[in-house]
Amino acid sequence: MILSQLRRRRGRALALAVAVLVAATSFTLLTSAVATSKAQTTGLVRRNARSAYDILVRPPAGQTAVERHRGLVQPNFLSGVFGGITLDEYRRMKDVPGIDVAAPVANIGYLMVATHLDIDVSGFLDSGASGQLLRIRSTVTAGLRSYPSADQYVYLTRNPIAIRDDLMEETGWSGLEQETTPDGQYWVCWYFNEDKSGVKKSVDGSPLTPKAEPAYNPVPRSAFDRKARSRLSCQSGQGKATAQIPASFPVLVSAIDPVAENRLVGLGDTVTSGRMLKAGERPVWGPDPFDPAPVAKRQHDYQVPVMLSSHALTSGSVRGTVERLDAGDPARLPAKLGSPAAHAFVTGLRGKQVGKVSADLDKAFRSAKRAVNFDTGGYWTVGPVTYRSTPHGLVARIRPAQPPKVWQNNVDGTSAYLADIPEENAGPQYRPVTSHPSTNCGATRYCTGVDAGREPIPTLNLVGRYDPTRLHGFSALSDVPLETYRSPQAIGADAASRAALGGRPLRPDRNLGGYLSPPPTLLTTLDSIAAFTKSRHTPTAQEKAPVSAVRIRVAGVTGVDAASRARVDAVAARLQGAFPKLRVDVTVGSSPQPQTVALSSGLNIRENWTAKGVAVRILRAVDTKSAVLFGLVLVVCALSLTQATLASVRSRRTEIGTLRCTGWSAAEVLRLILGELVVVGACAGALGSLLAYGLGALLGLHQSAVKAVLVLPVALLLALAAGLLPAWRATRISPLDAVTPPVTAVRRSAAVRSVPGLAARNLLRMRGRTLLGAAGLALAVAAFTVLLSLTLAFRGEVAGSLLGNAVVARARTADYLSVALTLLLGAAGAVDVLVMSQRERATDLAVLRASGWTKRELARLTLYEGLGLALLGSVTGALIGLATVLTIAQGVLEGHLPAVAGAALVAVLASIGLVCAALAVPIRSLNRIAPSQLLAAD
Repeated sequence: MILSQLRRRRGRALALAVAVLVAATSFTLLTSAVATSKAQTTGLVRRNARSAYDILVRPPAGQTAVERHRGLVQPNFLSGVFGGITLDEYRRMKDVPGIDVAAPVANIGYLMVATHLDIDVSGFLDSGASGQLLRIRSTVTAGLRSYPSADQYVYLTRNPIAIRDDLMEETGWSGLEQETTPDGQYWVCWYFNEDKSGVKKSVDGSPLTPKAEPAYNPVPRSAFDRKARSRLSCQSGQGKATAQIPASFPVLVSAIDPVAENRLVGLGDTVTSGRMLKAGERPVWGPDPFDPAPVAKRQHDYQVPVMLSSHALTSGSVRGTVERLDAGDPARLPAKLGSPAAHAFVTGLRGKQVGKVSADLDKAFRSAKRAVNFDTGGYWTVGPVTYRSTPHGLVARIRPAQPPKVWQNNVDGTSAYLADIPEENAGPQYRPVTSHPSTNCGATRYCTGVDAGREPIPTLNLVGRYDPTRLHGFSALSDVPLETYRSPQAIGADAASRAALGGRPLRPDRNLGGYLSPPPTLLTTLDSIAAFTKSRHTPTAQEKAPVSAVRIRVAGVTGVDAASRARVDAVAARLQGAFPKLRVDVTVGSSPQPQTVALSSGLNIRENWTAKGVAVRILRAVDTKSAVLFGLVLVVCALSLTQATLASVRSRRTEIGTLRCTGWSAAEVLRLILGELVVVGACAGALGSLLAYGLGALLGLHQSAVKAVLVLPVALLLALAAGLLPAWRATRISPLDAVTPPVTAVRRSAAVRSVPGLAARNLLRMRGRTLLGAAGLALAVAAFTVLLSLTLAFRGEVAGSLLGNAVVARARTADYLSVALTLLLGAAGAVDVLVMSQRERATDLAVLRASGWTKRELARLTLYEGLGLALLGSVTGALIGLATVLTIAQGVLEGHLPAVAGAALVAVLASIGLVCAALAVPIRSLNRIAPSQLLAAD
C-alpha cells in the first residue's frame, strides 16, 4: 500500500523527498561546519595559548592602576618592579605541590655601562700633515628627538705615543699617553681630558702634572654639561685615525636562578661567548683581576659574576660632522697639548667641515668587555608610567624633569654630577627615577665611619654574553609582554605618527625616565644580590625582599584544555592560600591586546598590552556559540521539513477521508503516513549521504565522511519527527469533514477591485495556511538576526587580543554559512506552502481562468500572495529577532545595535527576494492549467 501510494503520487513523494534531502543534508553540513569551526578555533587557541609560564606571582605593589581598572598588563611591566618578595617566600614556593619550575627575577637597578663608539675618520685626514686635529660635532637621535652631544677631538701625530700603565702606583692613573718628540716628552691628552680648568700649578706651587694631582676639572654645572664630556683622543700613525665618542648605557641588573631560568626559557642556549652563570655562584672577595698593579698590591673587592646581553636593548644612533682644525705649526702641537692651556687652545680653534659620519650606538655596546666598563658606584630604580583614560585611548602623563641630585652619587647632593649620563635623559620624563648612592669605602671588606655596617662597592666579573633573541620562541598570538627578556616596542597608531617614526617601531632608548623601559640586560645570581644592595649608603626594602616576581610553570600542563586549566587553578589556589599578601595571576592563555597611547609631541603609538585569560574566555565562548548554532540549525531544518510534511498531508485531505469512510482506523492511517515518511526519508537519506560526503570534502569540513554517514539516520529522524504532528492531525479529522472541501465561514461581503486586493483576501481567507508559511520564514529571519547578534557578541567577547582576532577570522565562514542556509531553508518552506496551497486551490484558479482571467493576471495573483506572505513572515521575524536580542544581549552588543538592525533589514529584503524568485516555478505551472478538465473532475 505504501509503495503503491508513493508510485501513484510520484510528484508529491518527490517533493517531500527533496525537502527531506535538503533539510537532512543542510543540517549535517551546517553542524559539520560548526564542528569544523570549533575544532579549528580550539586547535588554534590550544596551539597558541602557551607562553613561557602559567602563573605569575608579584608583590601587591606590582599591580598598576591600569591593570586594576582594565585588567591589562603594561608591556615589560617587570622592569618597573624592584623587590617585594623575600627569598624565603621564594624557597617555600618551590615546594608547593604541582609546580614544575619556579623562576624568580630580582630586579636590582639600572647601572651604567660606559664605553665609547669608534668611528673611522681616516678619510678626512690631511695626508701631508705630520700632526693634525679633527673635531666631531655630533648629535644622538632616539625616537623622534635628537640631542646635541659634546664635541669630541682626535689628535693624530707621526711621533710615537707610549701608553704608560706602569705609573698607576705613582700617579693613580693608568693608560697615560706620553708623546716623545725631538724637544721632549709630553702628556698630550691628560691636560685636555682631566684639567679643563687651565690651572698651571699644583697646591704646593709645583707645575701641574699627572704625578702632582689626580685632576683639576671644575664641577660640571649639570649632568648634561657638554664641556665636561668633551674628550681628546691621541693617536700615533699616518693615514689612519679613529674618533672615540663616549657612550654609556643604563642596563637593568637582575638576579636569577640559573638552573630555573634555563629550564623555563632555555637561557643556556643563548650564550654567545664565555659561559652561563652557575648554580650557587656568588661574589668572591680577592684581588681585583683587572687592577694593573702588581698582584700583591692590588685592591681587594667583591667580584660579582654577571652575564651581559650581546647587543643593546635600547635604540639610538649618532650622526655628526667632521671638521679639520687649523692648528698651526704641527711641530708645536705636542707642547700646546701637553700644557694646562690645552683645553682652551683646542676648543678655540677654527675648523673646516670635511665630511659627515654616522653609527648605531649598539656598536659601542658590543665593545663593552671589561670590568672598567661597568660603573657600580650608583644605580637607579624607576617607577611605573601613569595614564589618563580618554575615549580615544590612554594618555601617558608627563613628569617634570628629574631632580638634579638624582644624577649625583652622594646623599647630600654636594658631589660632582656623574659624567656618563646619556643625553636622552634630558628628554621627556614619564617615570620617577630614584638614585641609590653607594658607600664611600673601598679596599676594605667592611665599611666603617658613616657607612659602618655596610659593604664596599663591588666590581663585576663578566663571565659571558647572551643573545635574548635566541630564547625559546612562543607563538606571536600569545607572545605576551609578560615575557622577561622581550624588549618592548610600539608602532605609530596613525599615519602622521608612522611618518614621524619613519615607518620604524618606537623602541626603548637610554632615557631612564622614558616611556619604554628596556628589560633585564645584565644578569647575576640570587647569591649576588647583597653585593649590590648592601653597598648602598642607605638601606632599602630590597635588602629584605629583593625578588620582584616569580614565574611558575605548572607540571602536566599542555595547553588550555580542562585538565590543564584545573591543574593551573589548583596550584594558583595553593599559592594564594600560602601567600595571601602576594598577587597570584594565572597567565596561561594570555594574549597581546593592542592599546593606543598618546605621548608628547602629538605622537600616538599602538603597543601590545597583555590581556590575561584570553584563551579560556575564547574556549567558553566557542562552546556556547557552537551549542546555540547547533540548536538554531536543528530548529530551522526541522520546521522546514514540518512545513513540507504538513502541506503534503493537507493535500491528501480527501484521500484520507475516503480511507476513513471505507473502514480504515486512525492508527492505520497514522502508520500509512509515517510509513511513507520512513521510505521517503530512507531514500533521501541515502542520496543525502553521498551528497553530504561530496560537499564536505569540497568544503574541507571536519570528519566529512563520518558526518555523511549520519545523514541517513538524521533524515529518518527528521522525517518522522516532522511527520508526527501532521499525521496525528490527519487522524483527528472525521471522515465527513475530510471528504468535504474546506470552506471558510461566510462574512460580510466586500468588493475586490484589484489583483493585489484578491491576493490579500486569499491570504486572509486561509489564515492557518498563511500563518504556516509565514512561520518558517519568520523563524529564519529571526534566526538570522539572533545569529548575527551572537556572532557579534562572540567577536566582542574574544576580539581585541591578537589571539582573539585570529579566532574571529577563523569563525566567520561557519557563521555566515549558517546564516545563509537558515534563510534559504525558511524561504524554501514558505514557497513549499504556497505551492501546496496552489495545488489545493487548483479548481478556484481554473474558475478564474475560465471566466476570462489571463495567464499574466494569475501570475500576478500568485506573485502578490507570495510577496504578502514574505512580508508578513520576514517583518515578524525581524521584530522577534530584535526583541530577543534586546532582551538577552543587553550590554554585550554595545555599539553593534545599528549593525544588527541593518542586518535584520537585509534579512527582510533577502527573504522577500528569495521567495519571489522561487515563485517562478509555481507561476510557470499556471500555464499548464486546463480549466475544462479540472472543472469536470470537480
